[in-house]
Formats: sequence, C-alpha cells, structure tokens
Amino acid sequence: MHNVLLVDDETAILNALQRALRLQFGKQLRLDTSPGGAQALAMGLERRYDIVISDLRMPGMDGLDFLCRFAKLQPHSTRMMLTGSADFGTAQRAVNEIGVFRYLTKPWQEDDLGQHMRAALAHADSLRSQRDAADAWASSQGQLSPQALELRRLEALEPGLTLVEWDTDGAVIMPSLD
Repeated sequence: MHNVLLVDDETAILNALQRALRLQFGKQLRLDTSPGGAQALAMGLERRYDIVISDLRMPGMDGLDFLCRFAKLQPHSTRMMLTGSADFGTAQRAVNEIGVFRYLTKPWQEDDLGQHMRAALAHADSLRSQRDAADAWASSQGQLSPQALELRRLEALEPGLTLVEWDTDGAVIMPSLD
C-alpha cells in the first residue's frame, strides 16, 4: 500500500480526487487529505508519504512553498502539482527548482489522472528500490554501519524520527511548522 497526501483548500476538489483515485486504485492507496500547507506539513512529520499532490493556489502557503518545505521534510516523496491555471513559468519553476514529478491541470480527466498516478507510483517504487540497493551496497563495502542502516530504515517508516535536536539541558526541541 502506498501513502498519498492530497492538499487543496477546496473540499470539493479533495473529495473529487479521493473518489477518482479510489475508483481506479481501490485499496492500493491510503489517501490522506489536508486543506492547507501548514496542516499537511504537520501530517508529514507523523507519516511517510510516497506521493504528495498539492494545489498551487492556496491561502496562507501556496503550493510551491508547501512542496518546497515538504521536499526538505521528506526528500524521497514524489511530488505533483495540481492547478486551475496552466502557467508555463510556474510549471517550469515547480519542476526545475522543487523537483515536481508532474504538473496537472484542473479540471482533470479521470483516465489522465490515473495514468499520472500510475507513473508516480512506479517512480516512487523505483526511488525506494534505488535507495535500498545503494544502502545495501554501502553496507557491504563497510561504508554504512548496521546502526546507520537501521536509522535509515526507521526514518523511512517514520519521517523525522531520527532528526532530533537537543537543548542544552537535554530536552528535545520540536521543529517549527512555520
């Protein structure tokens, strides 16, 4: 099962995306939704997402800013942008600077959405396989200790788990969501 995070400030869009993806993928996907970037970032601290689909224009934090922050939180997630306006400059920036895998426009055709999601799932699986192979090779060469390998495994399961900042008195410092 793949974890997918859908981010859009319009409830109707989130519902339509969920419906379309459930019809095509059934239980292959665990779908979580968020009405905005700040809440979605908090969700990203608690669960690893294979794919994140975000609207571009949202109040507070736009989709580009959100995906940029999410990429720092979960760099191995496959990120997709969904927007009602097809602006080439924005699309170019999303792909080149933020590493957006696909730039989709509203309204979408359900078949097209399914094809893009299948490509994103294959991409996410490929990235995971590449990371696993690289870790196995580094471990076999003595460049990655069993402890470091376990830390990477735990981090993949629970993002942020191993990235702990400590205060001078030994207290854990929680990261800011802003």
